[in-house]
Amino acid sequence: MSEFSLDGKTAIITGGSRGIGKAIARSMARAGAQVVISSRKAEPCEEVASEINADGGSAIALPCNISRLDDLPGLIEGAEQAFGKIDILVGNAAANPHYGPMTTIDEAAFDKIIDTNLKANLWLAKLVLPKMAERRDGVIIFVSSIGGRRGNDDIGTYGISKAAEEAMARNLAVGWGRHNIRVNCIAPGLVRTEFARALWDDADKLKHAESAYPLGRIGEPEDIGGVATFLASDAARFITGQAIVVDGGITISGTGRG
Repeated sequence: MSEFSLDGKTAIITGGSRGIGKAIARSMARAGAQVVISSRKAEPCEEVASEINADGGSAIALPCNISRLDDLPGLIEGAEQAFGKIDILVGNAAANPHYGPMTTIDEAAFDKIIDTNLKANLWLAKLVLPKMAERRDGVIIFVSSIGGRRGNDDIGTYGISKAAEEAMARNLAVGWGRHNIRVNCIAPGLVRTEFARALWDDADKLKHAESAYPLGRIGEPEDIGGVATFLASDAARFITGQAIVVDGGITISGTGRG
């Protein structure tokens, strides 16, 4: 078996019905994992699961609004009932209801960002970690962002949540590493997703971004999928507590804001 194989593994991907989450789910399924597609709405989840199954993979849809903490145990229980165990948790779902200076955000928007991007991922981790520890095997991946590493006047609160997500991964990696559980983050740059549309769906903004990125383009969801599959596989068995930056070089270029 290849060290990059996920045969026999079960992965939950939150925010798995589109964009980066969908790309991760498809990549992991191609590597042999049984995948659980989860997001707020059932129909998009079912569509992605059907696509994966039609391609010869194994997937189910389990809709869940992760900002509702009381709904999270049902997601975990549903995945366990379907596949027996959870080997990989990918915390990808995120929210950013505020675009503009942090000093203009209201309390409801601030709480939604923190609850969805940070608290929900911690609660999901708390639900899967004990059984992973019993088996002495498990992987947790949070999709953070280079927004957590750079100042930004438009998505500052989102950036705070992503910086905290990377800190959370480090802390969990320290606390659970002795149980052979690895916890890492992926920090994408600007990726062509619906979630990030405000940052690229404008000819001038896109041209600026493409000129600033050393690779001459912004990211595509598929650019992230393979990295997540790598981190979930035995090929990454000695990597934990890290944030893998996947950003086309923008954070090392010194040009523009990306």
